Amino acid sequence: MANHDSDVPKDVYVQFVRSLFESKNILLVGALCHAVVPLMAYVRTQRPIFAILSVALLGIGIWRYLWVRSSQAQLDLLNDTSARKWENNYIFKGAVQGFFLGTFGFVSIYLYPDQFVELGAAAVNLGSLITVVGRNYGSSRMVFVFSTTLLAPIALALILRGDLAHVFLGILTIPFIFVIMRSADEVRKILARAVTERRNADQLAQRFDRALNTMSQGLVMFGPAGRVVVANAQAAQALGFQNSEQPLGRTLKSLLMRGVAGGLLSSKDFRYAQAQLTRALSKGQGKRVLLRLTDGRHLEFSAREGKDELAVVTFDDVTQRVEAEEKIRHMARYDSLTNLPNRAHFQEMVKDLMAAGDQNRLCGLAVVDLDDFKSVNDTLGHPVGDGLIYAVAERLAEFESDNVKVSRFGGDEFTVFFNRVEDERDFYVQFDEIFSRLRGSVDIAGHMLPTQASGGAVVTPARDSDVDAMMVKSDLALYRAKEQGKNGWRLFEAEMDQAFRDRQTLKSDLRSAIRANSLRVVYQPIVDIKSMRISGCEALCRWNHPELGAISPSVFIPLAEEMGIVSEISTIVLEAACRECVRWPEHLGVSVNLSAKDFYNGSVVDKVREALSNAGLAPHRLEIEVTETALLDDRTSTSQYIEELKKVGVRIALDDFGTGYSSLSYLHTLPLDRVKIDGSFLRDIAGDARSRQLLIGIINLSRNLGLAVTVEGVETFEQLRFLRESTKPDRVQGFLFGSALTSTGIKTISDMEWSTDERFVGTG
Repeated sequence: MANHDSDVPKDVYVQFVRSLFESKNILLVGALCHAVVPLMAYVRTQRPIFAILSVALLGIGIWRYLWVRSSQAQLDLLNDTSARKWENNYIFKGAVQGFFLGTFGFVSIYLYPDQFVELGAAAVNLGSLITVVGRNYGSSRMVFVFSTTLLAPIALALILRGDLAHVFLGILTIPFIFVIMRSADEVRKILARAVTERRNADQLAQRFDRALNTMSQGLVMFGPAGRVVVANAQAAQALGFQNSEQPLGRTLKSLLMRGVAGGLLSSKDFRYAQAQLTRALSKGQGKRVLLRLTDGRHLEFSAREGKDELAVVTFDDVTQRVEAEEKIRHMARYDSLTNLPNRAHFQEMVKDLMAAGDQNRLCGLAVVDLDDFKSVNDTLGHPVGDGLIYAVAERLAEFESDNVKVSRFGGDEFTVFFNRVEDERDFYVQFDEIFSRLRGSVDIAGHMLPTQASGGAVVTPARDSDVDAMMVKSDLALYRAKEQGKNGWRLFEAEMDQAFRDRQTLKSDLRSAIRANSLRVVYQPIVDIKSMRISGCEALCRWNHPELGAISPSVFIPLAEEMGIVSEISTIVLEAACRECVRWPEHLGVSVNLSAKDFYNGSVVDKVREALSNAGLAPHRLEIEVTETALLDDRTSTSQYIEELKKVGVRIALDDFGTGYSSLSYLHTLPLDRVKIDGSFLRDIAGDARSRQLLIGIINLSRNLGLAVTVEGVETFEQLRFLRESTKPDRVQGFLFGSALTSTGIKTISDMEWSTDERFVGTG
């Protein structure tokens, strides 16, 4: 006998148990039939046993009927465990009824045989056996128990009759039990399979419906007739329907027209969408159509024709994606700080504007650069610098129009394009108004900062120039404006172009001079203030151009910095200084000034170590001069490299002390040996007591910190006497002691002595 747990799923088993309690009225009809036949047997035979069986069967039938009827309210609460108990109870009551039916057959066949009674018993029992399959298929145990209790007494009665025919018939009754059970099992399996498949179908339909209505996209399927056969909730909602049933049976055109009627889609977009989607559906090719609704949303439709299958249109709300893409495009075209067009987008706009319209018209382009902006970032920080940039951008943006375009080109540089000007005078009036608006001051985070700028501009016919050429000429004019003192602007002139070409030629010649090793190194004496003898010298670079003659370091050093080759010059000077210093008397040392770019990476340490090693110079005879510019550019890295240089054994001097922004902080945080005070402190000491006190204070402060002091720029005997009598620095340096000399000249004067009254006197 199959166990319900292995025979059918538990939930189906519970349903089968519930089925036992259905058609309760049949129990009452059966009870009446079961009672009538024994009653008629009693009337015919007058045997009391038949009357007793009639009453018993009627009572049992009514008992089962009333129990089943009273159980209806509790059936909905059945689970796997409780269903087992209800089934057992049902089987017990059914077994009692089966037993009395079987007893009726036993009595009719064996104890009191009568042709009518036997026929009646056979009829009622066979009828009961038929119903047991139809009503009790849900419980294989019930079929077995009921069939056994009913047929076993009958089989026994037939066998006890003793004759061969009845015995054979009684034996055949036993297989009949298994036929009934098999029939019930087949019915149960068929129904169980049907229930399971229906349930699976329902689950699949539920999953499909859930997937369809929980997907983020709207989905509409069209049948062969071009009408909607499936639509999910998202599609219905987006199209203005109350539920997913309402779109069914509509065409694509009617769906789009509903968007027009609802004010979400314009007539133009309706025609475009209908044409594109219809074409995609008819050609069987995927097509994406992006529509912007009147409420600001963006829907992207995708259509694909399914030929013999359903054609599908899906659409998704891509508003966030479109907005993100627009934001990315805006970020790629506009400066994030000022929201002005950036360099690339500005050039595109200007090219388009110049290509359109009258090609004979005059266009103007101006470049504006803030003066001394780097000092704002260095002293007040980048947030304040950004605030200044933003304030300037706001002022420039006030002049934007169809004819005037403004851009932040990068850093502190802005560009202004004039699409049409009448002539240079007209341009001058327009741009001068803009430039004048920039002047003044602005409050940034409590700092009142001046908005001072320099500018360069060019005016040219649209047909004769392009953006790049105009930018070059504007930059040349800007460079000239800065050369002339900043805080103004210049209009491009032809001679500026020649000056630019000359500058480019000079750059090329400088690079060639470095490659040819034609730069030379000279040495400016540094005098000990006590002995008035030379105690060292500073190595200086000189360039004698084959055509232009001597080029000032103030010209070619900035060029080298601009070209990024100043470190190559530093290497030339360093190697020559070490090589020549070895030939001088032991008491002489040499100072080499390294640029800020030399301290951009750790190779400066290896460069110094290699120069000392190649020359065989003792490290203590070399002094490296560091400018405040190097410290301002990257104080952390520069400090680290200075520490490493100290470990090599060279001395470190802070050059041009007092000309930067935060010099005092370096004196106690860096491993310095010497401070070189800039010559600007000596200019007014003759007539300005405050200048004298300032110089004395700086020297005393440096000494108290354990630093040696060198004063640069000594040019008069009066300055020298003041230094010897009042401040007493360790060393002095300047043109008073002569111009820079060759290495041989330094060696020659190494044993000479200066005084405050004469240029120098030899001591032999």
